[in-house]
Amino acid sequence: MANLTLLQKIAIWVLPVLFAITVHEVAHGWVANKLGDPTAKMLGRLTLNPIKHIDPIGTIIVPALLLWIGGFVFGWAKPVPVTWNNLKHPKRDMILVAAAGPMANLIMALIWAGVMKIGTVIAPSTAWLGIPLAYMGQAGIIINLVLMIVNLIPIPPLDGGRVVSGLLPGRLAYYYDRVEPFGFLIIVLLLATGLLKYIISPPVLGLWRVILKIFGF
Repeated sequence: MANLTLLQKIAIWVLPVLFAITVHEVAHGWVANKLGDPTAKMLGRLTLNPIKHIDPIGTIIVPALLLWIGGFVFGWAKPVPVTWNNLKHPKRDMILVAAAGPMANLIMALIWAGVMKIGTVIAPSTAWLGIPLAYMGQAGIIINLVLMIVNLIPIPPLDGGRVVSGLLPGRLAYYYDRVEPFGFLIIVLLLATGLLKYIISPPVLGLWRVILKIFGF
């Protein structure tokens, strides 16, 4: 994608980013609803309408800046609210709710790989459609893998932190959860120092290679 203009890159990335972030949050709310907490449903957050999930900074400004400076693209949406004491088995169910977002991203990465494959196949005969589809599929794989791996980092309030908290015994979970007010600051520092890229690159690249192999690239 290095040969594309900034406007072309935005056109390629906008749908994959919006879908990656939106479906991630909807997955949390959908699983929570199935497990007894209708909070997200009552607030109208079980929708693929991105307007309901957009966070001006995380959904628009941060991805645009990262795209402009040439780094990996990353972003977030407004978190879907979950009332944990509505869940049938709160400790166990919070693990499932937290894991739903990253799993949705993995599924979407596979779907976008299919789009990339279609684009690649039709590009020689229908370049005007095939090339954009191939680029968009590639962007979809990348953003979903990045979002999945970042969210699996075991720092509250990321999904990985929620999973770890659910697995820990009560007292340990309590002390672990006290990190949450500083979690976002930790992520920002990792991003600002460039350490986040080194943390997520190995698993992202590993999954990227596996997906390409599955789809015959």
